[in-house]
Amino acid sequence: MLEHRNAGHRFSGLVCHCLLIETEAGLVLVDTGLGLTDVAHGGPRLGRAFTGIVRPALRESETARRQIEALGFKADDVQHIVLTHLDVDHAGGLPDFPRATVHVLAREHDAAQTRRHLKERDRYRPAQWAHAPDWQLYTATGEDWHGFDAVRGLKGLPPEILLVPLAGHTRGHAAIAVQGDHGWLLHAGDAYFHRDEMAAQPCCPLGLKIFQNLVAIDNGERRRNQARLQQLATGHDDVDVFCSHDPVELNRHSR
Repeated sequence: MLEHRNAGHRFSGLVCHCLLIETEAGLVLVDTGLGLTDVAHGGPRLGRAFTGIVRPALRESETARRQIEALGFKADDVQHIVLTHLDVDHAGGLPDFPRATVHVLAREHDAAQTRRHLKERDRYRPAQWAHAPDWQLYTATGEDWHGFDAVRGLKGLPPEILLVPLAGHTRGHAAIAVQGDHGWLLHAGDAYFHRDEMAAQPCCPLGLKIFQNLVAIDNGERRRNQARLQQLATGHDDVDVFCSHDPVELNRHSR
């Protein structure tokens, strides 16, 4: 849940909203935010584009590892990490949990390894997985879930945690669905950036709208998936949809 400084005019800043789930298989972390080494080394490790545009507030206390330790757990208690995607601000904490199995769509893993497109050369930082994580890769195949196809469970994890492909922001972007006692949480990653995009009459601050268009690898697919998410968010009371970077959504779930 790493806070970033304000990158626009009509919102109060950006965060990186991670989830920590207690299961019989150990702790499961959904996204990692930036890690300890990212905070220590800043720009040279994170890349010029990211640090210049986002201007991250590099606070060690806000890394996932330090927050998990503050809850009384150890880093090795995190047995699984499930990633929405491998962008610099979502995968930076991977080295902080070296024993965790890392679950991600194979298409995303391939994009991060090859970095074929100009947009992919800076957003993916290979140093963040230079420790050779235990990857568990998945193809986009599975069952229907609330109108989304190719939704699947994850190896070694309970059936209440699902991988929901939502490409567009990156080639292998996904949402993560978690079933609880009162319905589903759907961590939508970067499929949208502002809570009002999920409203009955969706809108978005201009700066964030431009940013999403600039960084998306496939804007057509991103918009289609965002529209499907908005229909889910407004039409299903049993699914609570939130994204990675909206601080109001983070505060709502932190209470």
